[in-house]
Amino acid sequence: MNVLVLHGINLNMFGKRDPTHYGTITLAEIDAQLQALGKELEVTVECFQTNSEAAMCERIHKAFADKVDAVLINAGAWTHYSYGIRDALSILKAPIVEVHMSNIHAREEFRHHSVVAGIAKGQICGFGVDSYLLGLRAAVSAVSGGAKR
Repeated sequence: MNVLVLHGINLNMFGKRDPTHYGTITLAEIDAQLQALGKELEVTVECFQTNSEAAMCERIHKAFADKVDAVLINAGAWTHYSYGIRDALSILKAPIVEVHMSNIHAREEFRHHSVVAGIAKGQICGFGVDSYLLGLRAAVSAVSGGAKR
């Protein structure tokens, strides 16, 4: 099973940006924990981060062509307004799990709405790095259980 993890805009700054919401863990550390859990679950995990909306859409298109089994995404600020990324994700046949380090529903009003949520299998937020790890477990379960998006 192949799971693609997509990290959106500014997430390369984890560990430096707003530690009250995101903690001090770095993106490299998050990716390492996802890789370790992937080995435990016997799945291949590929992580991709970009600050370019076009590059994110291109990577999603490649995921479609590669027929990835599941996608885990933290689109960062794009979560709240990028219909381009939402439309690219909607092409996928694989389950999509949306994750966020902070609880987006307990933050500024503009963060309460996700354009991704309507096409995702589910959303996990507010648990720091555990949001990613729980999301990976949920994505694997969605594929293994035959659950549909």
